[in-house]
Amino acid sequence: MRAVVVRSFGGPEALEVVEVPEPVPGPGQVRIRVAAAAVNPVDALTRSGLMTEFGELAAGSRPAYGIGWDAAGTVDAVGEGVTRFAVGDQVIGARDRLDTALGAYAEAVVLDADAVAAAPRGVDAAHAATLPLNGLTAWQALDLLDLPAGATLLVTGAAGAVGGYAVELAAHRGLRVVAQAGAADEELVRGMGAELFVPRGEHVGDAVRALVPGGVDGALDAALLGAGALDAVRNRGAFVAVNGGPVVPSPLRGTRVQNVWAAGDAAQLGELSALVDAGRLTPRVARTLPLEGAAEAHALLAKGGLRGRIVLVP
Repeated sequence: MRAVVVRSFGGPEALEVVEVPEPVPGPGQVRIRVAAAAVNPVDALTRSGLMTEFGELAAGSRPAYGIGWDAAGTVDAVGEGVTRFAVGDQVIGARDRLDTALGAYAEAVVLDADAVAAAPRGVDAAHAATLPLNGLTAWQALDLLDLPAGATLLVTGAAGAVGGYAVELAAHRGLRVVAQAGAADEELVRGMGAELFVPRGEHVGDAVRALVPGGVDGALDAALLGAGALDAVRNRGAFVAVNGGPVVPSPLRGTRVQNVWAAGDAAQLGELSALVDAGRLTPRVARTLPLEGAAEAHALLAKGGLRGRIVLVP
């Protein structure tokens, strides 16, 4: 089967499409025939070798590394002990390990069953594939913030993939959302459930405090603004930076500061799928490309400005 791997870290050109044996699911695992795989920033970090510098991936531990966290497709084999899934089930799943020989950029991928859930019924595979990593990141960041209904939450990068899901999930939880995004995206993020809006480019702390005197109760920093977003949070509030983003080493004014790295979670994925089918979450696809377009996808990702994820279709 075909799969995208990296043998030497580098730019988008480091991505290679190679022929590999089909993986076999072990105990507690399922094999998914991949219909779509989303392209995420963590994939680019892995490809470039930055994840080895961050200490998240051991350089040289494998001759080639698999790429891709998000998969949507059909179960075509189940390992010993798996009872929740059967061959033919339509599913989504997250590969939350970096140090593996194969990732979701492939014609088939093996995932732990506890990181797999039924796919949403109301969207196609490309849209479903945007849900696992970004949806889980937003969900788990909100869990870390642990804000009660009625509290105020700043979401930076609110028009992005993680930020968009965070706005919708926060509104669903009864939070008052202050969205920070480009001026052209105000209508978009308000449609997702944001009550207040701050344009990108303004000093976010000053702009937010002009709308919410004293500062917001919490901030979900999907745009990785760091101290700028922290300045918008009230005394003894909460701050979560996304996927290795800057965490201020000194939690100013008693702020509870944390970082979120998404973990595969079947129960949460199932809840996310249900919210998509209920019309409460909006998967967005910027573009689809074939598996051989992985390098082009990474080059487009590096340019920024996407609204939704690029998705590879094997």
